[in-house]
Amino acid sequence: MSEKRAVLLLSGGLDSATCLAWARQEGFACHTLAVDYGQRHRVELAAAREVARTLGAVEHREVAVDLRALGGSALTADIAVPKYRPDDALGRDIPITYVPARNTVLLALALGYAETLGVADLVAGMNALDYSGYPDCRPEFVRAFEVVARLGTKAGVEGAALRIHTPLIALDKAGIIRLGISLGVDYAITHSCYDPASDGGACGACDACLLRKKGFHAAGVPDPTRYASPQP
Repeated sequence: MSEKRAVLLLSGGLDSATCLAWARQEGFACHTLAVDYGQRHRVELAAAREVARTLGAVEHREVAVDLRALGGSALTADIAVPKYRPDDALGRDIPITYVPARNTVLLALALGYAETLGVADLVAGMNALDYSGYPDCRPEFVRAFEVVARLGTKAGVEGAALRIHTPLIALDKAGIIRLGISLGVDYAITHSCYDPASDGGACGACDACLLRKKGFHAAGVPDPTRYASPQP
C-alpha cells in the first residue's frame, strides 16, 4: 500500500471533525464512515456529510445498524435525555446517554471497511477527559480493540499492523477546540447535541452541549453553535 490512507469514524460532531482535520494534516487520504444507528440526534448525519465534504475526505459512506432494537439508552429509546447535570457529575457515573457497546460496533464496522480497502489505519475521536463517563472512550478499550483487530481479521493474521489513532484521547474539550482552530475547522458546521429541536438547533442543556459550551469558553473562542433558544 503506497498511498497513506485511513478509515475515519465521522459522527459530524466537534471531536470527529477535529480528527479529520488532524488526519488530513498528517497526510492521510481519509475514507470517512458515519453510522446511522437509530440515534435521536440524526441531524448529526447531515453534519457528517458536510464535514467530510468541507475537510476533504476522499469518500464518505453511511451505514445503518439499528441499535434501537436493543434500547437501553436515551439516544436510542424513549428515555429522557438528562439536562443541566452539574460539572462534578459529568464523568463520575455512566450516564443514560451511554449506548450499550456502541463504540465496539462502530469500530468493528470501520475495521471491516478498512479491510475491504486494504487500509491498516483507523482514526477515531475517543477522548478520556471530557468523555461523560463512557467506558468505551478510554485508552484501555482502544488498545484492547487493536488486539481484537489483529487477532480477528484476515489482514491482521496475515501481518498487517492495524492501528487505531486517537489523537484527542488526552485532550480536554478546550484543547480539542484549539487544535481544530489551528487546523482550520469551522465548528459551525458540526453538531454535538443529544436532544436537538426539530429544526436541528442544539438544546444547550444536555451533557454534550454543556461540555461543548464549556470548551469554547475555556478556549477563549466564540461558540458558533446554533441553539434552539437563547442560552445563559
